[in-house]
Amino acid sequence: MPESLDGWKRTHHCNALREADVGKEVTLMGWVGKRRDHGGVIFVDLRDREGITQVVFRPDIEAVMHEKAEGIRNEYVLAVQGKVEHRPEGMTNDNLDTGAVDVECHSVRILNEAETPPFMIEDDQELGEEIRLRYRYLDLRRPEMQKAIKLRHSASQEVRKHLSQNGFMEIETPFLMKSTPEGARDYLVPSRVHPGQFYALPQSPQTYKQLLMIAGFEKYFQIVRCFRDEDLRGDRQPEFTQIDIEMSFVEEEDVMSMAEGLTRHVFKSILDYDIPNPIPRMTYQDAMDRFGVDRPDTRFEMEIVDLEKIAQASEFKVFKSVIADGGQVRGINAKGCGSFSRKQIDDLGTYVGQFGAKGLAWIKVTEQGLESSIVKFFPEQAQALIREEMSAEPGDLLLFAADQPLIVADVLGNLRLELARQLDLLDNTAYAFTWVTHFPLLEWDPDSKRFAACHHPFTSPLNEDLAQMESDPANVRARAYDLVLNGNEIAGGSIRISQTELQESMFRLLDIGKDEAEAKFGFLLDALSYGAPPHGGIAFGYDRVIALMAGKPFIRDVIPFPKTNTASSLMDNAPSDVSSAQLRELGLSLI
Repeated sequence: MPESLDGWKRTHHCNALREADVGKEVTLMGWVGKRRDHGGVIFVDLRDREGITQVVFRPDIEAVMHEKAEGIRNEYVLAVQGKVEHRPEGMTNDNLDTGAVDVECHSVRILNEAETPPFMIEDDQELGEEIRLRYRYLDLRRPEMQKAIKLRHSASQEVRKHLSQNGFMEIETPFLMKSTPEGARDYLVPSRVHPGQFYALPQSPQTYKQLLMIAGFEKYFQIVRCFRDEDLRGDRQPEFTQIDIEMSFVEEEDVMSMAEGLTRHVFKSILDYDIPNPIPRMTYQDAMDRFGVDRPDTRFEMEIVDLEKIAQASEFKVFKSVIADGGQVRGINAKGCGSFSRKQIDDLGTYVGQFGAKGLAWIKVTEQGLESSIVKFFPEQAQALIREEMSAEPGDLLLFAADQPLIVADVLGNLRLELARQLDLLDNTAYAFTWVTHFPLLEWDPDSKRFAACHHPFTSPLNEDLAQMESDPANVRARAYDLVLNGNEIAGGSIRISQTELQESMFRLLDIGKDEAEAKFGFLLDALSYGAPPHGGIAFGYDRVIALMAGKPFIRDVIPFPKTNTASSLMDNAPSDVSSAQLRELGLSLI
């Protein structure tokens, strides 16, 4: 029968005791990590969120206490009282902070028993996602998970401290808001008191934080939950957390400098890691040209090279026809990969096929010269250009893509990362930060046959591109900036549109008519007309930042209760059915 605390008070956590505590009477509480019986001497590793202390039950303690100890099993919840003692010589455990001492128990209370768990509450286990999420409360007991969640807590405290010290106010914005879908689908919430009408859960607090700037608060932040009802792919979650920040009377440099300072403070405080100052920058176009992606992983080189001159100097019809059709020929030098077998190269060709590649041309560089079935189409002058442009040396493998620009970028950007994985070039202990700036303001959506905002419809165009907004919208650049870490976008922001006329022009470019703009964003247009300061901001993907800091490959490893890639919770079976009475009360019926 479980016992109660009955007045017992914990004196120490299970990671607190050291040799200086020898001789003290202590009370510890926690879970049984392991139990070992060595001929009547029972050892228990008592675990709480801070760590582990070894508790010893000797045969000479009170009989009823020893009998209790014999019945203890893994994951029982205990309260123990005893004296701190040195461990015997040769019995210390250097892997534990408490490994030089143990607690000689003289009294124990079994606060709760436990069923045998479906997996051991230990690190370094091969556990499938399904069982981890089904028993998430047990998975969270494992030390590596508790360490990740503690890191998340500590980082959020440092964020609040740093921003508060720099004049920012933490202000909460509504979770029940107007639906203004412009990107991913909203999660909708039916209103009982307004039958047939709906709130939306925020995809971000974007409009609210702009209204706070118009209201005069100048510096706002919030660590906030956001929601997107989108088709999940990769490492996404339907609900996620972001550090949301907005500032008044600023330009790009002010916001980027603030974001660098915050990031630098958090990494130094939590990891004792010094981020280079300043963080390198590149434009969107530069990132696409050199890395094939707008979130480049700069932990390794292997940059993309433009090979138009080589294609023109060659007799290779495939390359020349692509150039004539307005496409590109580009390549990467896989240094030292000249030893790859034909099968390995063919496998790379199969890999890039999923990104639209119709084939993967290649050349090996040897001491005797260039080797490939296509070398015969490259006169000596073209071969010399290949060596020069691609910094080719014996032992290298040169890989080429020829197609329309977006396909070439996608193919070589992904090929570059796949080679880095195969060559073990992705150092998870390194942190390579990069700013990417000057994104396109708009992108053409062939399905809807209209422009869509690359960032969001409140992003301001570059001042020097304002004159061509109506005449050449596809080439207008945005006052937008992303902070990239190890090939992951960890923060994105922009300078916002602060003039009513410019915001109305933006809506026209997006084919949002006057009536639609009024219905969706009338409140913001009204607010802009009452004197909006120049303002801008940024939002950090907090889950991704914490995952990178914790060295975790997936954001679900730093979220206490994540969803699966089908947006469901295996632990509590959400989403679930609701009763017909609840639906009637909301004025809803199911089809």
